[in-house]
Amino acid sequence: MTVHPDLEAEQAHIDHAYACLDAARAAASRLETMVEVGRGGTEQARFERDVIWDTVAARLRTLQLGDASLVFGRIDRAADDVATGSRHRAASGNGNGSGNGADDVGVTAGDAFYIGRVAVADEQREPIVVDWRAPVAEPFYRATGREPMGLLRRRHFATRGRTLLGIEDELFGEATRAIGRARADDGVDRRGQLTGHGSLIAALETSRTGHLGDIVATIQGEQDEIIRAPLPGVLVVQGGPGTGKTVVALHRAAYLLYTHRFPLEGQGVLVVGPNRLFLGYIEQVLPSLGEAGVELAVLADLLVDGAASVRGYDAPATARVKGDPRMVAVLAKAVQDRRRPLREDLAVGYGLQVLRLSAARSGRIVADARRRARTHNGGRKLIEQAFFDALAAGARQPVDPIEARDRLRGTPAVREALERMWPVLTPAELLHDLFGSRALLRLAGTGRLTEAEQEALHRPRHATAGDVVFTNDDVPLLDEARALLGPRPKRGSGKGPRPMAGRTANGAVVGDEEARTYGHVIVDEAQDLSPMQLRMLGRRSLNGSITIVGDIAQATGAWAHADWDEILALLPEKRLPRRAELTIGYRIPEQNMALAARVLAVAAPDLSPPSSVRGDGDAPRVVPAATEADRALVDAVAGVTVEERDAVGTGNVAVICPSTLVEAVSAALSRAGVEHGIAPRSGLDAQVTVVPVSVVKGLEVDASVVVEPAGIVAEEAQGPRALYVALTRSTKRLALVHAAPLPSYLVLPAPTGPN
Repeated sequence: MTVHPDLEAEQAHIDHAYACLDAARAAASRLETMVEVGRGGTEQARFERDVIWDTVAARLRTLQLGDASLVFGRIDRAADDVATGSRHRAASGNGNGSGNGADDVGVTAGDAFYIGRVAVADEQREPIVVDWRAPVAEPFYRATGREPMGLLRRRHFATRGRTLLGIEDELFGEATRAIGRARADDGVDRRGQLTGHGSLIAALETSRTGHLGDIVATIQGEQDEIIRAPLPGVLVVQGGPGTGKTVVALHRAAYLLYTHRFPLEGQGVLVVGPNRLFLGYIEQVLPSLGEAGVELAVLADLLVDGAASVRGYDAPATARVKGDPRMVAVLAKAVQDRRRPLREDLAVGYGLQVLRLSAARSGRIVADARRRARTHNGGRKLIEQAFFDALAAGARQPVDPIEARDRLRGTPAVREALERMWPVLTPAELLHDLFGSRALLRLAGTGRLTEAEQEALHRPRHATAGDVVFTNDDVPLLDEARALLGPRPKRGSGKGPRPMAGRTANGAVVGDEEARTYGHVIVDEAQDLSPMQLRMLGRRSLNGSITIVGDIAQATGAWAHADWDEILALLPEKRLPRRAELTIGYRIPEQNMALAARVLAVAAPDLSPPSSVRGDGDAPRVVPAATEADRALVDAVAGVTVEERDAVGTGNVAVICPSTLVEAVSAALSRAGVEHGIAPRSGLDAQVTVVPVSVVKGLEVDASVVVEPAGIVAEEAQGPRALYVALTRSTKRLALVHAAPLPSYLVLPAPTGPN
C-alpha cells in the first residue's frame, strides 16, 4: 500500500495542534482557581466569579472533543488570493505555508489553513487550526473545478483519534496542470481533478452506533450552502431520504451560533424534533461540534402555565380535528363561554348590613371586562375591582371597597359568584372542562365544527384536570389556550393561589412564566406538522427567523401536507421565504433507492428521488414467509434478522414493522435468542431494535428488515408514504419479509432468461 509522502509532516502538525488544544484546556481549568471569593467577599465579587465560572465551563465544553477528530482537512490558497484576517503558516516554517513538498512539482502556494472542529492557536496566538464555521474555511466545502474559490489544493485527512491514517488531495487550476506535468512515481494519485469522494464513502461505510454523528469533515457543497444561508426569515429545506437534511439542520444551528454569537447566545436557538426517540438519536451532534447551548425539544417540552401530563397520540380522526385551524375559534369561544353574568342577584352579609349585586349589574361588569381585558386571566383583576366597587356602592352605610374585598373574597358565596363570572383557569382546566362536556363542546363548536367532529373531541371527565393524561395532539391546543388565558395571577394579588413551577412528567416546563421565544428555530420533519402545531412554533420565534426541514414525500401523519406552500402560509411572514433542496443521496445505496423510488412514484408522483452517490452494496432481498400465518411471518422475520445482523458485523439492525406486530416480532426474536430493544422504550442502543414504522422517520441504520409492507400500507394514514420511509432507513442492507401479497408497485418483474 502506497503511503502519501506528506503523511509524516501532516501528522506532526496534527500532534502540534493537539498539544496546543491540551494547553488551552489546562489554561481554562486554571482560571477556575483564580476567581475564589473569600467569606468577606462582596456581592459584586461573587457575581463576577459566577460569570467567569460560566465562561470557563463553556470554554471547557468547547475544548472537550472525546474521540472526535480535531483536524480533518486543509486548504492551500493561491498566492494572489490570500484570505483576509488571521493567516496560518505551516509548521515547517518554510514561509510559503505549504510544508508538504508541493513546491517539488512547481506548485506556487500562498497560505495554508488547517480546518478543524474548533479553533486552536499556539502561544503566540497564531492560528494552528481554523474553526470549520469561519469564513476562511468555506472553500473547503464549496470549491469546485469550475469555481475553485482561490484554492490550489484541498486536502482531506482520514484519522482515528489523534492518528493520521491517510490523505486525499483535490487539486485546482494551475496546481492541476502542474501536477499533470510532474513525475508520476512519487506515490501521489495523479488523476488531474481529485475529489473528496473517498473520504465521504469511508464515512458513510462506518457502522452506525444508534446515535447520529456529525458530518463536519465531509460536508458537501449543496449542504454547506444551506448551512451558511443568511439568518433572517424562513428557510425551507426539502430533502429526500439520505440527503443529510437532519445533520445539515444541526450544523446550521452550530454555524449560526458561531457567526451570530451576539445576539443568538442570549436569544437562544431551538431545535424541534418529532419525538423523543429522534431527540435521543441526534443529541450528540451539537456537543461534538462544540455547541452545548442549543435547546433540543419536542413540542410538549415548550408548554408553560399549568402542569399537564402528556403521553401518546389520538386516533387519526381526532388528531385531524385537533390540528385544524378552526380550533383557534373554538377555543376562543370556549374561553368566552366561561365569562357569564350571575343567574340571580347576590346578597352577602357585611357586619350589620347586607351588600347586594344584581344579576343585570354583573352582566354589565362582565361585558366591560371583555372589552378591556387583553387575556382572560388578566381580566380577573378588572372583574374583582368592579365586583367589590358595585357591592360597596349599594351599601346603606359607607363601605370601603378594598376593605370589603379583604373581608369577603374568601366567603363561599363570593368565591362562587366570581368563579361563575370570570374563573381563573389553567390551559389544562379549560381543555378538561371543554372536552369533558358535550354541552360546552356544542356551545363552542356550533358553526365551527360538525357534530361528528365535536363528538371526536369528547372524552370522559376526570375528578380534576391534574388527573388527565393529555395526548401529543393536545399540546398545541394547550398552548393556544395559554395564549388566550395568559398567566394565572400571582400569589398575594387576591386572585387565588399561584401554581408551583416545575416540569411535567415528560419534561415540559410549567409555571406562570411567559412562553419563551428564540432567536432562531429549527424544525425537523416539518412536513407532518398540523396548522395548530405550526401556529405554536410561530409563537416561539422572536423575529420570524426559522429553518424548516423535511420531505413532503415522507409526510405520513394526520396532517400530511401536499406541498411547502401549505406550511409556509401558516408561519410568520416577516420576509419573503427562501427555499433550498438537497438532491444528492449520500446514505442510501443506489439499488435500495431504486426500489424505494417505485413506492415514491405512487406516494408522491410529483417528486423525484434523490440521486444516490453509492452504487455499491447488495441488492434488496424479498423473503416470503412459508405461509400467511402470523407465527410463520414473525419466525421468518427472526431468521432474516439474524442473517442481517451477522452480515453487518458490529453494525446495527432495525426491524421496522406495523405497530400491531411489534410485540409478536419481539417475542419471535426472543425465541430465536436475539437480544434486542424496542423503540422508543430503549432508543437505538441495542444492536437489534424493533421499531414501529410510526417513529422510524429520521433514523438511519446499517441494515433494516421491513416487515409486512402490505400491513404498513393498510395501517398507516399515508400508507405508501410510510412504506417509502421504511424502505429508506438503511445505509447498507435492506430485506423485506412478507406473508401477505406485496403491494403491486413492489413486485419486481421476473428475470427473463436467454432466448
